This record gives sequence, C-alpha cells and structure tokens, in this order.
Amino acid sequence: MRITTKSIFVALVAVAACSKDPPTGGAAASASVSAAPVTSASVAAMPSASASATAVEPPHDCPTGSAGIGSFAKPCEAKGTARMLELVWNGKSDENGSPTFKVTSKSAKPILWGRVAIYFYDKAGKQIDAKEPIEGSDKTHMYHPCSGKLFAGIINPAEKASYNFSCVKKSNIPDGVAAIEAEAETVSFADATGKKSDFYWKNPDLAPEARAKGGVKPAAP
Repeated sequence: MRITTKSIFVALVAVAACSKDPPTGGAAASASVSAAPVTSASVAAMPSASASATAVEPPHDCPTGSAGIGSFAKPCEAKGTARMLELVWNGKSDENGSPTFKVTSKSAKPILWGRVAIYFYDKAGKQIDAKEPIEGSDKTHMYHPCSGKLFAGIINPAEKASYNFSCVKKSNIPDGVAAIEAEAETVSFADATGKKSDFYWKNPDLAPEARAKGGVKPAAP
C-alpha cells in the first residue's frame, strides 16, 4: 500500500501559514559536516504555526526567476530546473548508514533551513519506494522527506561541503538501491543574525512523487 508525501506536506503548510521558523517540538534531526571539523545541530522538522493568524508577511525580494510573498505558505516560487542547492550522493554512507551528500549552494543568500526529497533507484534506474516505518504498517512513500536546519548552521553562497542528514536513516533506505538522488524543494534564507529564517523559496517541479532518475532537465533547444 502506498501513501503520498505531498498530501501530508499540504496539510502541514495549512497550519504553518504565518510561520517564520521551525517549531520547538516534533522529530529532531541533525547534520554532520565531513568537509570540515564535524559539528552537529539539533533541528526541528517544519516551521511552526505560532505566529498570529492575522500577521501579514511583507513581500520580499525574491531570487531571479521566482515570484511570491516569501512566507512559508506563499514562498518565492520558481519552476523548471531552478535550484538553490545541488545535492549529489557520493556513493558512501556514515557508520550509521546515513548516505553522504555533496552539497553545493547555488544561492546568492545564506541558506538556513531546507526541505529535501530523497529518491531511491535500482540498477535499471527504476524508482523504488522509500522504507517508512509508519506504526509498524507496510505503507510506503515514493520518496523520503527530510526537513530542518540541515546544515549545522547556515550554508553560504557558493559554499561546498559534504553532509550526512540524521533524518535519512538506514531504515529509510529500501533493498536493492543502486543510486540515491536528492532535491532541495524548499529552502529558507537566513536573516542578518544567521539564526532565523527571513523568507522562503520553493520549486515544486523538483520534487514530484514519481521522478525519473536524473530529475527534471532543461528543455531541449
């Protein structure tokens, strides 16, 4: 049996319409950085709904090629192949079985928070559902969502580093996997302190439920 992650995500967006930062509750995750001295950061999965329902988000200066208010509910939205982060699995995992990703920032602003979709493929390039231990059931998702302050702080413009995300566990990885790919569908840009989210960007085209190996590609000329 299969359930989709997008329906879960939409519901969470509805309750987080006025939020700016991740909540204090919920499942925690951390990131270890292997390109520098290893550090870790405790993070929460989704922005909170603690702000007043009447709060109005001022419009932000969206990155080129995107448009919107910049709030979590109405982010600066892009389409096609636009990316703020490039994530590439290096074929390795840490001692806990968490895959290691080479992360390159394509953003002109420091990134604090991200929602990443992790996809799995067999040797033939066929997508394999993620293992999702949901109350001991046999239900599966087509990809594994991973959200939070994933970068042990911020990731700066043009920065490159290798990360292991604790929200991607060995138990999430299905049997028969030959390739792992990831897309940062949503990110938040840090404010001047580097500790809070200023505004959000999203490209829903990057993270469909069913995704061919290699992801969305530029249109042919």
